[in-house]
Amino acid sequence: MLQVKNITFSYKKTPILKDLSFKVIAGEHVSIIGESGSGKSTLLKLLYGTYDLNDGQIFWKDEEILGPKYNLVIGPEYMKYVAQEFDLMPFITVSENIGAFLSNFYPKEKQNRIDELLEVVELKAFKNILVKELSGGQKQRVALARAIAKQPEIILLDEPFSHIDNFKKQSLRRSLFKYLKEKNIACIVATHDKDDVLPFSNRMIVLHATSIMENDTPQQLYKTPQNKLIASFFDEFNIINDDFVYAHQLKVVDKSDLKASVIQSYFKGYCYLIEANLNGDAVFFESAIELKQNQKVYLSISK
Repeated sequence: MLQVKNITFSYKKTPILKDLSFKVIAGEHVSIIGESGSGKSTLLKLLYGTYDLNDGQIFWKDEEILGPKYNLVIGPEYMKYVAQEFDLMPFITVSENIGAFLSNFYPKEKQNRIDELLEVVELKAFKNILVKELSGGQKQRVALARAIAKQPEIILLDEPFSHIDNFKKQSLRRSLFKYLKEKNIACIVATHDKDDVLPFSNRMIVLHATSIMENDTPQQLYKTPQNKLIASFFDEFNIINDDFVYAHQLKVVDKSDLKASVIQSYFKGYCYLIEANLNGDAVFFESAIELKQNQKVYLSISK
């Protein structure tokens, strides 16, 4: 179990993170979200021991994770950290990068392990390609494979799919997170993408103004967002009668008390996102068909 106890950290005088506490059990998937500058990446670096804390303690099981004042080598052996900048060896192959820290005493087992990880990150066709010849997204996948090569007990991922295009992103998410769950590897993901969170996370921690704003299941936070920051992370939303209402919860009906005038229709593939004027405020809702500008519609809230 990871235990974060009342940690505070600042680069200079102003705290970036203040009095944070939470726990992560073995095999649990926890997502960290927040606005840019909220401290997501900094928190992961603190968990890895990259910096010394101003106050508080971090433990994995009974072992305290300490910063560079106490360790010549950053990062405990049982923990891996994949940053947004990849620390790869460009002049050797994908396979060699993945197997760089695996034992050479059992070459067959080593090769089997490399092949297994190439499958997880969907890079089997590139195993003999030099890393310097890969795209940014492919390099990110190599970094992910190398991080799990020695099967850590916990892995820290900072925007792990940010360089990967949509053709690969969905299947790679499923493959990687399924693998981590099967191996009981705890996973903490700093992300801005709700698709990293909703299908996979056990819990979601929201950072805001140096503190933890929320620490709950994605399902609970999605269904009952308490503020605009959380609602906006998940989807387009409206505030109607002091309630948060997602765009997909507003339906066009024959008659209601909510009469709106269409401003613009945006094609989204499976539907049109409609921007409309409701009593002087902009609202957004989904429609199966395109609606004309200035068209009058009645809306109903379905939850």
